Amino acid sequence: MSGSTFEAQLAALCVLDESTRRRLYSYVAVQDEPVTRDHVSASLGIDRSLVAYHLDKLVESGLLAATFAYPDGRASPGPGRPAKRYHPAEGEIAVSVPPRDYRLAAEILARAAEADDAWAARQALDETAADLGRDLARSEDGGAALDAVLEHRGYQPYREGRVVRLRNCPFRYLVEQHTDLVCNMNLAFVSGLADVLDPEVQVRRDPAPDRCCVALHRV
Repeated sequence: MSGSTFEAQLAALCVLDESTRRRLYSYVAVQDEPVTRDHVSASLGIDRSLVAYHLDKLVESGLLAATFAYPDGRASPGPGRPAKRYHPAEGEIAVSVPPRDYRLAAEILARAAEADDAWAARQALDETAADLGRDLARSEDGGAALDAVLEHRGYQPYREGRVVRLRNCPFRYLVEQHTDLVCNMNLAFVSGLADVLDPEVQVRRDPAPDRCCVALHRV
């Protein structure tokens, strides 16, 4: 990471040091669609002008992005002005002091596994991921809920009826380059967690744009 990149990413993270701003970011980050200032203000009970100020600061820092849309999804002007809507920005921010490059190590390991024509490396990867999931689940405090563990691991779980979907993929960079390898590893890891914490759940690959490829179904 160059000095300028490090400083820019560190500055973006420092924006979240303000508690109200951090609360707004956390709220917007888990919404299914872009939200307006009015929506955020009403949902969190924070003054609209303060919401607008902090949301725009988050956009300036690159943590959020904003678009404009007319009310009710209209594509052309009519009564009312287009509303500014906020959603999480693409990309990610990672800062390590001193510098570390775990992404490079993960990329090397992924390429090595894909280069194994006998598939032994892929099988070992999936088995290890499942074992690690079970080990991590057993290390949780007694009574830990699967949803809470997934939240702690960065998956951002949410419910659709009897299905738990995962809004965030913690391995997004690798998935973009090594989809099958990493998605199968991820499936094995989450299955390992579920084996211990909620054995009645069926863990399946269920990919869709803008969310994790794994879903948990209650039978």
